[in-house]
Order: sequence, then structure tokens, then C-alpha cells
Amino acid sequence: MLPTDGFKLATRAITAQGLRSFLTLLGIAVGIAAVILLTSIGEGIHRFVLSEFTQFGTNIASVSPGNVKTEGIAPTGIPTSVRPLTLDDARALRRLPNVTSLTADVTGNTEVNYNGRLRRTTINGVSAEMTETYSIKVREGQFLPADELEQARAFVVLGAKLKDELFGTANPLGARIRIGGEQFRVIGVLEAKGQLLGIDLDDAAYIPIARALELYNRDGLMKIDIAYQEGIPAARIIAEIKNLLTVRHGREDYTIITQEDMLRTLSNILDILTMAVGALGSISLLVGGVGIVSIMTIAVTERTSEIGLLVALGAQRGTILALFLGEATALAALGGLLGLALGMGLAQLIHFALPALPVHTPIAYVFLAEIIAAAVGLLAGVLPASRAARLDPVLALHAE
Repeated sequence: MLPTDGFKLATRAITAQGLRSFLTLLGIAVGIAAVILLTSIGEGIHRFVLSEFTQFGTNIASVSPGNVKTEGIAPTGIPTSVRPLTLDDARALRRLPNVTSLTADVTGNTEVNYNGRLRRTTINGVSAEMTETYSIKVREGQFLPADELEQARAFVVLGAKLKDELFGTANPLGARIRIGGEQFRVIGVLEAKGQLLGIDLDDAAYIPIARALELYNRDGLMKIDIAYQEGIPAARIIAEIKNLLTVRHGREDYTIITQEDMLRTLSNILDILTMAVGALGSISLLVGGVGIVSIMTIAVTERTSEIGLLVALGAQRGTILALFLGEATALAALGGLLGLALGMGLAQLIHFALPALPVHTPIAYVFLAEIIAAAVGLLAGVLPASRAARLDPVLALHAE
């Protein structure tokens, strides 16, 4: 049998039972659409989360007090001799050759008062280089000056949202606000940065690190964030920090986490989640596969005499097998194309209705979904096609 004749027979068999064929490929289409839709949402969230973290740069190393080991942390209540990170540690780290900027950090939650307007918000004690370290821009005024850490003046820079809450449309520069029990003069307002994993970065105030240590009565820093030169391996920076702090502290009583390592780990987790939701969607493909098995089995029964005639005219059993496998694969492939259109259309519709929900359809998953659809059709058609190929031509010709 010529390939063109086989194609015509398969096409005629599919179109002869139009409604039944459509319902069969619809089962595959729903499965493919579910895979595309879920992976589009998963990939969109993946990209969104990574973009949120990388808005502060990828060449940042964070040093925090205490050594977190893989075997766990000591139970609460057990005394510890961990040496806190100090302003002197920050000065020493800033002098490392590959460090471009650095900010020490102490964070707390305190009431802010201006002209009768009271708001409890996050107060960040930071260094003068915070804007360079985190790639943040100042919208109005200036950032904290590079005063000697222990002699820092009582200046404050407001986040965009906090400025609006306290001052509205008025110019805040030069105004004095009360933070806790102390007065600070406003010298700047930062550009809006939005939220990071539910934390409003704009609803905060930034004061000199030394002032924050006094405000919260702390002896040590919560962390030191270090920005290093582009192109320098993270392992090299970690080694330099370890060498310096181990000499200063006498032992490794600190933890270093680089942005690069964190992003790599986060990306791996999000990749697994994306594949997991895609796998959940692919369960629907099993239903479509069962539908193809059922339809092709019925087709073999209905076309028994036709099969017998083909064999009697000299068609090889391999030809019969290929004919029915081709029909099953064609049904699945058409269902896959319909599912792709349906899934991508729904993904774009969701993105249009909910712009805040990131949706991105990865091309790799599109091709993979279509290949899986064809494979499902091929596997689902094996049993009915084998049965058709094994029919006895004499008995098949006598079948009603």
C-alpha cells in the first residue's frame, strides 16, 4: 500500500465518525491545555521571584553572626559564645580588595511621629553605601552621608510609601520627625521599590547604623551585606571574608551566604515546582489515552470486514498495524495542537484579567507537550492495532 493511500484511509476513518473523533481528541486537548496552563503559571512565578531577588544585584555576599551547620542549630536556651559582628568588622571587610561597597544592618519596628501623624513601621539602620550595595536610587534629596560611624548625625531617609503617609504631597526635606524617643531630620526620599515576598520595601525609614544600635540597645549587627566586583567568583569572595573574620574572631562563628548561591538554590526549587505542577496536569493525558484505546478498539470491531478485505488483497500485517497506529497518533497530535491553542489562550486570558499574576509559556514545554501527545496516541493505539493486524482474513471477511 502506498503511503498516500494509507494517509487517505486514515483521514477518511477519522472524518467518517466526526463527533466521536472530536470527543476523543478533546480528551487529549484538555490534558495538554492543563499542562501548558499550569507550567505557564509556574514559569511565570519562577521568573517573577527571580526578578524580585535580582533587582538588588547578584554580586552580594551576606555575613550574619552564628555558624549554621548542616546538622542543625543548638536548641533554644543553651548558652552560646558567638561573637557578634561589630562596626570594626564592617570597616575591616570594606578594605578587602574586591569589595565595591558595603552596608551594615540593624532592623527594628518603631513608631514614627510627625505633626500628629503616627505610624509604626520598619526602621533600618544602614551604612552610607547602602544605595550602591542594593542598587537603590534616591528620588529626592540625598542619602545618608559618610559620617564616622560612631559620630553619625541624626538623619533619616524615608521610603516612598512612608513619605506619602507622613507628608502627603508636601516636601519632607528638612522636616524633623520623631523615631522612638529621638528626633531625626529628613534629608532624602528613596525611589519606590515595591514589595519583596510580601515585605513592603517602601514602608520603611533608613537611619545611620550607629544610631540604630543606640535606638535598639544592641551590641552587634544583624548582618553585613557586601557588594563585590562583577566577574569575581563567589567562592573567592567567601574565602577572603572567611580569612579576615576568622583571624578577627579566632574561629568561624559566622555564616556567609552569597546572592549567587541563593538564586541558584531558589531557581532549582522553582524548577522542581514547575515540573511538579506540569506532571499533575499531565494526569489528564492518561484520561485522553484511555479514550483513544476505547475508540480505536471500537473502530477495529466496526471495521473487521474492511481489515479482512485489505489482507485478502495483499496488505501486509505490518501495513494494517501502521494504519491503525497512524490513526491513533493523528488523533492525539490533533488533540495536542488544540490543547496548545487552548492552554496558551487561557494563559494569556488569565494574564489579561490578572496582570499581577505573571504568566509565561516556555517554548520547551510546548514542544514537549506535543511530543507527549503523539506518544500517548502511539502507545494507546498499540493494543487495538495489534488486534487488527492479527485478525484472520477469512473470518474477518465473514464478519457482519
